[in-house]
Amino acid sequence: MRATGAAAIGTALITLIGLNGGAHAQTLLEQSAEVRMQLDLAVSPAALKALLPDGWGPFVATSGPAKDCNVRLIFVDRVDINRPDGAPAGTEQMVYFASPIKKSGSNEMAGQMVIDGITANAKQAPGPFKVYQAATSYRVERSTRAAAGGPIENEETWDFTGRDGEHLALHLTYERGVARRLAAESKFFSAADPNSYQIWKIDQGLDIMRNATVPVKDRVKAFEFKASGGRVAKLFNGSERVVSVDALHWYNRTVSAP
Repeated sequence: MRATGAAAIGTALITLIGLNGGAHAQTLLEQSAEVRMQLDLAVSPAALKALLPDGWGPFVATSGPAKDCNVRLIFVDRVDINRPDGAPAGTEQMVYFASPIKKSGSNEMAGQMVIDGITANAKQAPGPFKVYQAATSYRVERSTRAAAGGPIENEETWDFTGRDGEHLALHLTYERGVARRLAAESKFFSAADPNSYQIWKIDQGLDIMRNATVPVKDRVKAFEFKASGGRVAKLFNGSERVVSVDALHWYNRTVSAP
């Protein structure tokens, strides 16, 4: 049963990430090595619709690890950012919302749409998707504890406040597992300008720590999540649900323009 469950998760995750590769020429913009913490959420469809441009809607999976998820909240430590030639370009800590999306009238996932975000680097606002705001305060802390005879345990704190009063914070401790390696290519669209998008080629290590659908051990020991203010306040009206808690031990990303 365990082998079957693992295989099912792997197959479903390929769909979750969204493989949208193409043969067209692309212009390399940057490369980065990142660590991420991702929450898959089910929020009010009406509230989410108000944040998406006309002609687009969420692509909501009906099974698998992303079942019922219509938006993702992703906390990111961009450890190393490199220019196309490999030269160092900086680092960045941030948080952003993205929705798996489809065009109206279609049943196929088109990619993901970035709808909001807060960055610790004011120079990255409003950023390539024209939706990021600069943080007025932020805190990122990550630690690992390993001792003989016990599991490896991580503790993380992510806390961002934006200029418009938006506040997104997550604190959790969890037993670290061994990540599943996944590679994908997908389009990421801008909610401010849906005709604008980037192509991300990703190599990542995904550790699902808690999930409402697939049979994985719940390894989250403590969890506290807060979201309020700003453009996304209406997404959190008490009806929202966390459907998956995912640690991405590594997230190597190549960003290109079409």
